[in-house]
Amino acid sequence: MANPYAGEVALVIDGQAHVCKLTLGALAELETQLGEDTLVDLVRRFEAGAYASRDVMALLVAGLRGGGWRGTASDLLSAQIEDGPVGAAKAAAMLLARAFAPPP
Repeated sequence: MANPYAGEVALVIDGQAHVCKLTLGALAELETQLGEDTLVDLVRRFEAGAYASRDVMALLVAGLRGGGWRGTASDLLSAQIEDGPVGAAKAAAMLLARAFAPPP
């Protein structure tokens, strides 16, 4: 079960529950993959609703890796994510928000 106070988000892929978390290592990997100097532009895109599917995929892969998953982005290409693309986008947005939320 995901702990939102620890920045975790639950994601169900192919019927199996996973815990996602943007750790420092996962964030560094995300910056490299997206070619961003900082994550501020990514946050701005999500806040404006101007994100791309590659942003969602990159966030989910980084979050899954931060949660201990050892798969790759290609593993998600044919996977069933619970609630489809909308559920994936919501999970990605929650990951980003929780990664930078102040502690309770």
